[in-house]
Amino acid sequence: MPPPGTAPKGEPTPALPETSMVTVTVSPPEPSNWPSPEVWSYALNLPHDPRAPRIARRTLRAVLSAYRLDQLADTAELLASELVTNAFRHTQGPSALRLRNLEGAYGVRVGVWDTNPHIPPPFDSPPTALRPLPPTSETGRGLHLVRQWATTWGAYPLGDELFGKRGKVLWVELTPPADTHVL
Repeated sequence: MPPPGTAPKGEPTPALPETSMVTVTVSPPEPSNWPSPEVWSYALNLPHDPRAPRIARRTLRAVLSAYRLDQLADTAELLASELVTNAFRHTQGPSALRLRNLEGAYGVRVGVWDTNPHIPPPFDSPPTALRPLPPTSETGRGLHLVRQWATTWGAYPLGDELFGKRGKVLWVELTPPADTHVL
């Protein structure tokens, strides 16, 4: 019997179960411009799997290290992990992590798409209008981390099957403090 995802010559290749697939799309910079702080983007498609946040964190750390953005890695990991974990907890479908540099700035935008159209706080209101959590609240604390650590954040809903996807994208941008020296 051939291994999964292969077939004898001349026969169609059987599909792997969707839950076992992870797709990574890479847009590397031109070799003459390596490492380019100007143009790069990475996308990681994640199945509905409890291991997705760990895979997203590892991917994010590798990308930031490759572009010498290591000083943003801990905060980016924390926020990406929160967003991907919420995508897993509050949907039954896949999610995706997208990383891209900030044009004209030293930093990164971390975006997470999921199939749930509900936009949670603090993404549903301006930064100054974040509602406090009751002390007895058992959920919602993680998204308050976004307010504390992200340079800026936002969200946008995706309409009914826009480009074959529905749901929302939540994003955060991270830049180092102004007094940090970039090598």
